[in-house]
Amino acid sequence: MTKMTILKRSKLLAAALGGMMIGFGTANTVVADDLAAFKVGDKHSGYVYTAKETRALQDDDFENPAMLWVEEGEALWSKAGPNGKSCASCHEDAAAMKGVAAVYPKYDAKNKKMINIEQMINREIVEKTGGKALKWESKPLLALTAFVSLQSRGMPVAVKTDGEAAPFLAKGKAFFYKRRGQLDMACKHCHEDNAGNMIRADLLSQGQANGFPTYRLKWQKIGSLHRRFRGCNKNIRAKPFKAGSDEYVNLELYVKSRGAGLNMEAPSVRR
Repeated sequence: MTKMTILKRSKLLAAALGGMMIGFGTANTVVADDLAAFKVGDKHSGYVYTAKETRALQDDDFENPAMLWVEEGEALWSKAGPNGKSCASCHEDAAAMKGVAAVYPKYDAKNKKMINIEQMINREIVEKTGGKALKWESKPLLALTAFVSLQSRGMPVAVKTDGEAAPFLAKGKAFFYKRRGQLDMACKHCHEDNAGNMIRADLLSQGQANGFPTYRLKWQKIGSLHRRFRGCNKNIRAKPFKAGSDEYVNLELYVKSRGAGLNMEAPSVRR
């Protein structure tokens, strides 16, 4: 495991992207053609749609603000729980987690449904260290998720979609295409029909999940994919589901399947 040495840095200025999402427009920003490493066929990482200044933050681990969470996750990896055991007690070097984040969500035979990386981390904390499950979006859970996900950076997204996962993939796909909320919009209207176009002050991406957890300039902190799902639902005036809900885990499976082959970038930096 590479020793992380992170310099102290001031918070980045937030991007002024607030407001209701109404109306699409042609993008003024030209998507560069020299980003082949972030494309697989017609699949484009969100990195492709970000400004060069934002990409520069992600590219430099000393400048990437998400690395503050990674540093904390590294410390938590070896922190013992109530029974004296830690993540390191079983897995030793975190390099053992290489490739793990790239294949989640996975079918969980115990509960007969899909489970994502945050839920798996919490299960391990409860069952292996005797600790309490961490709250969704809490700094410790985000930190551990970012640290574990970092071990898969550069590996292709490869979620399993057949066999026992197939019915859950179908549910996630149905969610992606279902109109909802007062604006009567589905995920596909932004991230499939209008990727590369402007929606007010925001340049729409394909909505790929290979960079999560991500540091959003708008949030001024790192956040999970399910936080982004909730934000999208609120933007179209639809009632959001709870983070970690079956609905969002199934949607996560479908969204990650859409980006199969794209390299893992977590923790990324986005607008």
